[in-house]
Amino acid sequence: MTLSRFSLAFLAALLPALALAAVPSVQDANQAFRQGNNQAALEKVNGFLASNPKDAQGRFLKGLILTELNRFPDAIKVFSGLTEDFPELPEPYNNLAVLYAAQADYERAKNSLEMAIRTHPSYATAHENLGDIYAKMASQAYDKALQLDKSNTSAQTKLALIRDLFSPTPRPQDTTKLADAGKGKAKPAAKQAAATQATPPQETKPATPAASEAVKPGKEAAKPAATEAIEPKAQIERTLRAWIDAWSARDAETYLGFYSTQFKVPANSDFATWSQERKARVTRPDFIKVAIDRLKIKLKNDSAKVNFIQHYESNIVKDTSRKTMALVREGSIWKIVEER
Repeated sequence: MTLSRFSLAFLAALLPALALAAVPSVQDANQAFRQGNNQAALEKVNGFLASNPKDAQGRFLKGLILTELNRFPDAIKVFSGLTEDFPELPEPYNNLAVLYAAQADYERAKNSLEMAIRTHPSYATAHENLGDIYAKMASQAYDKALQLDKSNTSAQTKLALIRDLFSPTPRPQDTTKLADAGKGKAKPAAKQAAATQATPPQETKPATPAASEAVKPGKEAAKPAATEAIEPKAQIERTLRAWIDAWSARDAETYLGFYSTQFKVPANSDFATWSQERKARVTRPDFIKVAIDRLKIKLKNDSAKVNFIQHYESNIVKDTSRKTMALVREGSIWKIVEER
């Protein structure tokens, strides 16, 4: 069973609370996890926990990795242990609730979220998830009412509304746009957004899925020279916008097309293996919503370094992180060669 729309707390949330010094082994495992190399991440974190069995950071990360691998019972065991050893932390309670909800055990999910809020009254993620749990429980109650009285039109209407709230079908929404550097922080929508199909990169023209002006009938197609006329930073921004759209659309083939075959893959891997792992990560969720802001681009000849804040949301996890990319110009298009 896949996780529903409830939000998982990520490892970064624990760092301020625990005030722990960076542990290289944990950071290596976390990097592998964020790159989608879950099996390698699990091996790294298990190796660390073998000599540091009580470490909260390592245990929390292991719970996230097990969740991503759909090993829910094992993940529940890890997060349960954290609530016993670190009852002051709300994140393990929240993640327990997400796992319980995935198994339709809404009563236990509710209890876990109430504990999270009790330890941290201003924990917004737990409040949002608790509201979703109440709606799910109400849905079950209306189902029961309909079983007892099928002519109960009031219950039918309310049940339909509640089910629509959790419908896996994405709702119409404007295409995710790339915010210019210096603009206000873009807030990712809490509801599922419509996945927008991105145009794959081509040698004759950079992908422009968010172009505001449609090509009119009879208008002459862009020539290869037009690509070169576009300012490099604008080309890179368009490339990133198309990359985001492909990711949000869960279009793995187009998404992977933005990466160079010279892409720096994790150690002990190769591009083909990495591509298969990333394809699974892109297509596994029921929906994906990606947005970025605070974009900064530094050019040097035919290479560029890009920094931005990435907001990622799916039915499995929800996360905000800082990302750095390196791109190179291959012919007339830009390709990603490094990502961290």
